[in-house]
Amino acid sequence: MQPSHSFVYEAHASRVVFGTGASNQVAAEVEKLGAGRAIVLCTPNQKAEATRISDLLGPLSAGIYAGAIMHVPVEAAREAVARARGAGAGCAVAIGGGSTTGLGKAIALETGMPVVAIPTSYAGSEMTPIYGLTEAGQKKTGRDLRVLPRTVIYDPALTVGLPAGLTVTSGLNAIAHAAEGLYARDTNPVMSLMAEEGIRALASGIPAVIRAPADLDARAQCLYGAWLCGTVLGSVGMALHHKLCHTLGGSFNLPHAETHTIVLPHVLAYNASAAPEAMARIQRAIAATGQSAAAGLFDLAANNGVPVALRDIGMCEQDLDRAADIALANPYWNPRPIEREPIRALLQAAFDGLRPA
Repeated sequence: MQPSHSFVYEAHASRVVFGTGASNQVAAEVEKLGAGRAIVLCTPNQKAEATRISDLLGPLSAGIYAGAIMHVPVEAAREAVARARGAGAGCAVAIGGGSTTGLGKAIALETGMPVVAIPTSYAGSEMTPIYGLTEAGQKKTGRDLRVLPRTVIYDPALTVGLPAGLTVTSGLNAIAHAAEGLYARDTNPVMSLMAEEGIRALASGIPAVIRAPADLDARAQCLYGAWLCGTVLGSVGMALHHKLCHTLGGSFNLPHAETHTIVLPHVLAYNASAAPEAMARIQRAIAATGQSAAAGLFDLAANNGVPVALRDIGMCEQDLDRAADIALANPYWNPRPIEREPIRALLQAAFDGLRPA
């Protein structure tokens, strides 16, 4: 950092409990909040793990709500709020990925209940005051410190069941948070350090987990990276990448982590000339010697067996024009000016799965 640079740094306080077996401490962590009984949130597929958490809570459990859905439709959020209130819950425990954490945030936004997050993926949402709700085909996001989980329990053992594909895409989703944080309008030196370290941890941890799925040290490395990358996302602004992914997810119902994985290299290629220092940090973090940050992250996805084209995850080519129009209707700040034709070309390249030069 040059001495002439100016910035504002604001810390967001949350309690982090990290370690294999840490989820066994959930009752003590809920008790520390002093908010009474907790409703346990999960997706339908993670009800068994939610049941284990509910059993650990014992008399502190207000039951389970297994209705978390991708992109947090407002209807699901309203039902969850009603269930939490009906059960007499004073807080929520969200176990799962970004969808479940997002549902916990929706409850917190409406009721003020504190949230304990137990991530089972690398989404990073648990470290941010950002919430998202989808209504009438439009995903809207906002920031509110009420939704920031008060306690986050990172237990690498809970990621053992994460499928290989989701390990890769969830990790690249987390990397996207930090990559945009490096060139955000309100970035600062502390966030840049966290971003580069988080990207490094995930870029080395993802292949290690794919090689040895039972390696808890590699899984801990990925959770550590997700923690740092999520902290970056929660502390600085978002740019073009997140706008495009919110558009594609909210308006076309594409899977969240896969969309981030596919779009990220193309956005980095788009922004490369406007953010050279950020690209250099990403290159260094992923050890992309002799290639661009964009190409290096494309290869990280392709070499670990996940889709690299929007057409392979449900996007229709005839919808690309509409996606460009929606994204440009209310754009986020971006280091390179947002122009329709280059954005449309970016979406086409992502649709076709072209490797950035």
